[in-house]
Parts: sequence; structure tokens; C-alpha cells
Amino acid sequence: MPLPDRPADAPPLNYHHLHYFWAVAHAGSVAGAVQRLGVAQATVSEQVKALERTLGVPLLARRGRSVALTEQGHVVLRYADEIFSLGRDLVHAARTRVEGRPLRFTIGVADSLPKVTATRLLQPALALGPLWRVSVRTGPSARLVADLAADAVDLVIADAPMPAGSRVRAYNHLLGESPIAVFAASRLADALAPGFPRSLHGAPMLLPADGSPLRRDVDAWCQQNGIEPDVVAEVDDMALLQLLGHDGVGAFCAPAVVAEEVERTFDVRLLGRLRGARERFWALSTERRIRHPGVLAIADAARARLASTRRPRARS
Repeated sequence: MPLPDRPADAPPLNYHHLHYFWAVAHAGSVAGAVQRLGVAQATVSEQVKALERTLGVPLLARRGRSVALTEQGHVVLRYADEIFSLGRDLVHAARTRVEGRPLRFTIGVADSLPKVTATRLLQPALALGPLWRVSVRTGPSARLVADLAADAVDLVIADAPMPAGSRVRAYNHLLGESPIAVFAASRLADALAPGFPRSLHGAPMLLPADGSPLRRDVDAWCQQNGIEPDVVAEVDDMALLQLLGHDGVGAFCAPAVVAEEVERTFDVRLLGRLRGARERFWALSTERRIRHPGVLAIADAARARLASTRRPRARS
């Protein structure tokens, strides 16, 4: 719920007042904020009341010895989180520039994301220039989201948003989506190309591990179309899965948006797309509105790229 407009003569926002409210909200009580801030309880209470007077809305409601946020309080806290996060970034950036060291941009990449896709999404960050030093971590999405909450990474690129009800204070930014395509080594592709996609019924296939978004989408497509491939292996490492596809062990799926890269990198052929099956890509960030130049570069380039997925050469 947006805050109501204030009169033109309303006093400007006092960031000291906001900081005291922010400390109380995260501590869950005035007493907890007092311990964190090292000031008198009366000072904390008065600063929060002053902020409420400035905004013209109640922010906290007492619940015994603790406090609860009002609806307006939740709105203000989201803004406060972003404001103080930007403040920490500002201090870090200023100190780094003064010391002459490049700014660090740490990106987490979910290991369920195909490496070819991740490489494409990372390219804008790698082109930021000498002012930035990019660091890339890979791992399970859950671990990377925990790193995001701990400020150990600036951004997580994943094939799924954070689950509903997650306690991590971060935001999902949809980068775009791509049709899902099927690839195979030349000999297998020769056998499967006629009658694709019906030819996938009983065909040897490599699939991601259960629970991954790509696996769920492919399973749903197979069920809807009455197709049961011969799953010769379930592989949770997408690079290994694609290398097995290169060796002709089975056909495999990847986003159509990187079809050319997959064909070139793994020396396989595009058979076609699974009509109606799509994979989505997400940027997970502590910023509600993206401002970080590295995150912006990735998001803008990805959205432009994913908006113009090329048409397949093979029929679907």
C-alpha cells in the first residue's frame, strides 16, 4: 500500500529517524534496538515517533514487550532496507576508488542453469571495463540465495525465482524466457529428425535431475503429448549432460535462445523445439528497483536477447 501524499510544507525525511526505526523493525523490539545502537530507550522511542509524525502514518504497534509492523510500517521498512543497502554500497565504492582498486561484482550462477546459457548471460558483466572485477560462483540456488542474504554475492542468476514464503529479503527480476529445444549428435539426429517430435517416444534421452525447472517443463510436455522417452541418464550437472549428448548417449534439451552456441560448442544438431515448453531466467537481487550498474547491464542485455529468440531451422 503506497504511503499517502504529504503536504508541500511537510518536513523533509530525517535519515537518523529512519535508521532508528529500521533498527527497531529488525530487532523486533525497542530494547533490542537499544542494545544494537547503544543509546537510551527513550531516544529510540522518540526518534521513531518523530518519523511517524513526518510520514503521517503509524509504523509500529506494541505486542507486549515486542513490536509489530503496521501495514505502512512494512512499506517503509522495504524502502529503508534499500536505502541503507545503497548506503553501504556507496561507502564501499568510495573507499575502493580512493584506494585505486577495482570494484568487485560477485555473481552467483545456479548450477542447474546450462553453462552455455550462463556464459551468454554473464557477457555484459565481463564487458564492464577495468573499473570492475567480476567474480563468479556456481552452486545450488538455495546456497547462492543464502549468500545473497549475507551480502556475499551481488546477484544470483537462476532458472527459478525464490520460493514463495522465503525469509530472504530479496527480489525476483524476470529476465525473460526461451522455448526449449532438443539437440542430438549427428548419428542420433539422423534417426530422430524424421517425425520429430513424435520420434522422441522411446528414444534415448538425457534429462536433468528431478526437481529442476527444466526437468519439470520437459516432463510436463512429454505427459501432455503422450511421449515416453527412454531416459538413459539423469544428470544434475548440465555441462556433463551436454558432453554426454555430444558423445551420442542420448538427445538432450537446452534453451533455444542459445541453440547456435550449443550446436557449435558440443558439435550437435538442433532437432527442433518442444512446442509450448519454455524455460525462464531470473535475476535475484536485494534491490527492489535495479540500480547496480553490473546487474543493470546483465538484465538489459538478457531481456533484449531473450525477446528475439531465433527461429529454429528444423521443424517443431
